[in-house]
Amino acid sequence: MSHSLAPVSDTASTEPADQKRGRLNPALLLGALGVVYGDIGTSPLYAYKEAVKAAGGGAATPLAVTGAVSLIFWALILVVSLKYAILILRADNRGEGGIVAMLALLGARQAKPGTAKALLLVVGLLGAALLYGDGAITPAISVLSAVEGLKVDAPSLARYVVPITLVILVGLFAVQFQGVARIGRIFGPVMLLWFATLAWLGIGAILHNPEILAGLNPLKAVEFLVHAGWGISFAMLGAAFLAVTGGEAMYADLGHFGARPIRVAWFALVLPALVLNYFGQGALLLSEPDALENPFFRLAPDWAHIPLVGLATLATIIASQAIISGVFSLTQQAIQLGFLPTMRIVQTAHEERGQIYVPAVNWLLAIATLVAVVVFESSDALAGAYGIAVSMLMAITTLLAALIALKWGYNPLAVLAVNGFFLAIDLVFLGANSVKLLEGGWFPLVLAGFVAMMMLTWRKGNTLVEEARTAMRQPEDAFLEGLSHQRLLRLPGTAAFLSSALHGIPLHLSRFVERSHALHERVLIVTALYEETPSVPLDERAHVIVLAPDFYRVILRYGFMEDASIPEGIACAVRKGELPQQCVEDVTVFIGHETVIPKNDNRGMAAWRENLFAFMQRNAERTGAFFGVPTRQVVEVGTEIEI
Repeated sequence: MSHSLAPVSDTASTEPADQKRGRLNPALLLGALGVVYGDIGTSPLYAYKEAVKAAGGGAATPLAVTGAVSLIFWALILVVSLKYAILILRADNRGEGGIVAMLALLGARQAKPGTAKALLLVVGLLGAALLYGDGAITPAISVLSAVEGLKVDAPSLARYVVPITLVILVGLFAVQFQGVARIGRIFGPVMLLWFATLAWLGIGAILHNPEILAGLNPLKAVEFLVHAGWGISFAMLGAAFLAVTGGEAMYADLGHFGARPIRVAWFALVLPALVLNYFGQGALLLSEPDALENPFFRLAPDWAHIPLVGLATLATIIASQAIISGVFSLTQQAIQLGFLPTMRIVQTAHEERGQIYVPAVNWLLAIATLVAVVVFESSDALAGAYGIAVSMLMAITTLLAALIALKWGYNPLAVLAVNGFFLAIDLVFLGANSVKLLEGGWFPLVLAGFVAMMMLTWRKGNTLVEEARTAMRQPEDAFLEGLSHQRLLRLPGTAAFLSSALHGIPLHLSRFVERSHALHERVLIVTALYEETPSVPLDERAHVIVLAPDFYRVILRYGFMEDASIPEGIACAVRKGELPQQCVEDVTVFIGHETVIPKNDNRGMAAWRENLFAFMQRNAERTGAFFGVPTRQVVEVGTEIEI
């Protein structure tokens, strides 16, 4: 049996998440620094030098230095400050953000094949899959760029950069099973020190060369792009985009911190620190063009290089941890909404929501990240692979946000003007990054394409399986009438039969009665639904329908950020008085274990997709474990289903 995904309400509150959290909490501000801004906060390690190299043909010419810093500054203002901090954070699904939350808000998962919503679902799932590509590239480029700081004082250490990076990354993925609850407490303070260091390094250089402040004028960026030619302009745009990668975490982590702490942290600390550092690097290059190989570390005095390498490495580990945790959270949401097969999810901190570990995803992500380091070997080479996935994701986010705004009743002309403006910017950056497709941009796209294909195959396969189940199920009336004509042995206790549907008799229930000629004293048909909202109040958790004396249908509802538990749901129904107390005292949970057999009949999916679905179904987490049922209470009844 796979968990049910029947259509439910897709309405959501437009109330900003921060209003629900009350007063601004300093702890949330500090936490946001580590989790939300770890990625974008480490971009100064590589983004500016790549932009100048692209603009100046590998040389730090004054025009390239000023044009690059101006372009990065206005990208931070337009893409991160205005689009994400002001606009996108408003598109919350009852306080939750991210691509999957957007799809839930739009009700796209009930889309019928061939409709506009079906196309929207494909686009949205591609956006979600792009986060997996981002999750593989971010740790690789971030840690590499930090460790490369060793070459500033000791060029002979260059050959050790990749091995050191691999050791750090292996260690990072190896400790994921312990969770981030404990080490997470140091994320905020370390990143606070990091942003203070960024600002300190930048201020000193700006004071020596204040003429770099001419880059505040957007015309400097426009002038350079117009006169540089299409090839150089596109290369510079693609490199400058690296400065805004990580901005998408603002929306993805909305549910953990709320909009207000995220906005305050950005405008009060993160944005000023980033701007000061980028302008500081530009000021340095105006006077020392030969510092282009690593302008970030050259900002620091000689005595501070090694401590700065240590701090940068720690900051990039935090940035990597944040993206890894984000991938875990995305995986959980995708499983709950039926886009991925059930997997083992470990709660690493029961007192905090969102602290989870997904072993299968952790090690697949580790392999992809380590392969990226070995294949590309340097942050410069990885820069070509980094921007394309994030720019595509940002464009998809802008499009979905526009559809949400229209659904909420905003003026279509205003939506077209505002979102159209930001979408145009996203598409320009996407076009610029597309030039780097053969330089490494293919890597995250291959990963994203594979994940998106798995998501669509799993969803389609579940639809085919449910169609097969529906054809084989007995109607309730016919089954109950048949019971009255049989002499069944009545077994003591309660039997709970899990079902994926709201109507009809589960196959394993009819099979059990048919083969054993017995039935328990009390029978529950239990269906767990995941709604398209983050959570469901406890008083709305369980709904019971009496089908016959001591024969009940129990419908349990959970949000896509919650863990469904059959024992907890039944206990909730008992507390409400909808089920007798005996239903929680002696319960045996019957689960249908279905073996999917692909058929080569040109119906359903292509043969290779049917075989892929069957493989995923065989290796999915057991239904009982996924729904929190103790092993000693589970009985599986096997069924073969052809698709």
